[in-house]
Order: sequence, then structure tokens, then C-alpha cells
Amino acid sequence: MSTATQPAVVTFARTPYSVELREVPVPTIGDDDVLLEVAAVGVCGSDLHMWTGDHSWNVAYPCILGHEFAGRISKVGSRVKNFEVGQRVVSETAAVIDPDNPMSRLGLYNLDPTRKGYGAAVDGAMTKFVRVPARILHKVPENLTFEKAALCEPCAVAYNATVMNSSIRPGDRIVVLGPGPIGILCAAIARLQGAEVAVVGLERDRKRLEIAATYGCAAIAGDPAAWANARDGLGAEGVIDATGFSPSLKTALEITRPAGWITKVGWGPQPFNYSLDPLVQKNLRLQGSFSHHWTIWERVLQLLSSGNLNIEPIIGGQWKLETWKEAFTTMHSGEIVKAVLVAK
Repeated sequence: MSTATQPAVVTFARTPYSVELREVPVPTIGDDDVLLEVAAVGVCGSDLHMWTGDHSWNVAYPCILGHEFAGRISKVGSRVKNFEVGQRVVSETAAVIDPDNPMSRLGLYNLDPTRKGYGAAVDGAMTKFVRVPARILHKVPENLTFEKAALCEPCAVAYNATVMNSSIRPGDRIVVLGPGPIGILCAAIARLQGAEVAVVGLERDRKRLEIAATYGCAAIAGDPAAWANARDGLGAEGVIDATGFSPSLKTALEITRPAGWITKVGWGPQPFNYSLDPLVQKNLRLQGSFSHHWTIWERVLQLLSSGNLNIEPIIGGQWKLETWKEAFTTMHSGEIVKAVLVAK
């Protein structure tokens, strides 16, 4: 490691609120890597869960948070091709993969069981410089700001859930459970596919539901059954569960019409404690959706640079790295959908 240091937002224990700003070494790079100078990094719901200590995944403590990031290349490794110092780039999250894993060979390295992601298993980007393998870099169009480019990652999660792992046709009635960043982005993409969409939350989610409404979605605080059944009483064609709350799947089972589908993209550590018999009785398809891969990122970058997917409404503010706690607190309160940390 380099002897130079840099400030970083580090989670250091499973105990709630074990996150602090620390001085850490500037990483050195390998022959196939670049050293990326971070210009913007999005705060993800998973960052908040690691901050509050209620996450359901393993973390390699201590670990620098942040996996939604964009910036400029500061150094390039000796074997790196097609990238050069000064280029504007955005990075995927699959920091470590096994290229020989059967899933990686299919191009589905997001499903490689040995995959390690930034901000949990590998030091992330809530700092100044981060080491990135060139294989997961994408060039950022000149008309796309770093703040928006950093949010390619949640857009890619939503694209995978909505386009790749769901079956949406124009005119379908789709319910999205959860008005967080992923839920609202799933709703926005479903609207691009021609669906009628309702986004569902709780009373405390009113501000986020108002953002969902700007995408032409019905905003529902409470029970979505009436909206789902409004056509013929049989329910919605599909439900995207983006809540991260296991009991919400029960709602999805209740409001999906026979022969419909449910896509689950939100994590939830709680046990079900209810029967999945409606899944059988209704002949439903239950689909998980995890992460993303190269082609999805290229599509998302096109959608963002063309303006067809407008993410301006979800960006609730920008904070400097040193004020990370204010950004986390504001986003956690539900006052905004997305916080972004930016370089000085």
C-alpha cells in the first residue's frame, strides 16, 4: 500500500452506528487496474443498513463504504487498454470475480458465488481514490454529470429487476412495493415500458411517494389492493417488491392476479411466518433479481445520457465527504430519496 493517506467513511463493526471518518492508505494498483479519483458517490440503502447495523449480509470489517461512484482516471496499470489518465468513467460493483466460474463465462458474473462487491467485501469509494479493475469501467458521456453517472448503479439494479427479470407489456398494471431509490427507479423504468404503475409505501414515506408521482405513478400510502383490483378484481399483472421487508411478499401474493408474476429485488432478513400456498394456487412466478452486468450498464448509460430516464427528481442533495453523517441522516429520515457525496 501507498504511504500517502486519504479520508474515508469506514464501517468498522456490526454494532449499530459503527461508522466514522478515518485516514486510510491510498491504494496501489495492479497491472489490470486503474486508480480512480472519485468525483461523486451515491449513498445506497445498504450503506444506511450497515450504518444502523441491521443488514443481513457479511461485511469485511473494517471496510470503506460506497459502491455507486464515478470520477476521473488518475493512473492506469501497464496492461490496461482503452482507458487513459483523465478519462471520465463510472465503475460497476463487482470488484472481484472468478473469470473461470461458469456464471462469469456466461457474462453473468454478478451471479458468480465468489463475487466480492465494493463497500462491503472490498474497500469502496467513499474516499478520494479507489482501485478499480479496468474490466468493470464504462466511459461517461460528456453530457452526463458525475453526480448522475454515480447513480448508474441503482439504475442498473432497477433495470435488471424491471426489464430483465420481469415480464412487463404496455398497458400492464404493475405495483411497486417500497418508495426507496430502487423502488422509484423500477417504477420509472416500468413507465418507460408502457405500464400503469403504482408505488406503495407508508404514511412516513409521503415525501418519497410525491417523487414517485412525478414519474406518472399512482402514489399509495397504505393498502394497494383497491388499485391492483380496479380493472376486473383479479389483481395486478405483476408486483416488484423493493421493500427489503420480508412480510411485504405476503402483500404481493395477495394483489397479484392468477398467472401473474412477482419480482423480489429488496433484501429482507426476517423469516416469512406465512404460507406460500397462494403462489401455487394462483400459478404465480416468483423471481429474484440481483445486481447487474456489462450490457445492462451500457443500456442505462444510454438512457441517462439521452434523457429518456430522468433521475433528477430522486437526487435530494449533495454533501461533502466530511459531512457524510448529515447525508446519511437526511436520507434515512425519508426526507429525500437519494443523497450524493461529492468531491471538494
